[in-house]
Amino acid sequence: MDALILIDMDKIETFVKRLNQIGINIELSCNFPWIYINKINGKLVTEKYCANHGFTLGFYPIKADQSIQFTNISEIFKLIRKYI
Repeated sequence: MDALILIDMDKIETFVKRLNQIGINIELSCNFPWIYINKINGKLVTEKYCANHGFTLGFYPIKADQSIQFTNISEIFKLIRKYI
């Protein structure tokens, strides 16, 4: 099961690397199952989305046959545009 979660992290890694290639640096944190965006280009994110503690980028899978799910990608890019 650990291998499944590590392989599935490729979605998040790919997302972060692609943003880095266009000059956008995001820092993430997690509180299982939530994955939060903490900082964008060094600026602390204060908005909350799909959680009480921060802006949720996505959710870790709870079951072995599930994959990481992003929240609303449009909302994520609205937030990114706000902070760059």
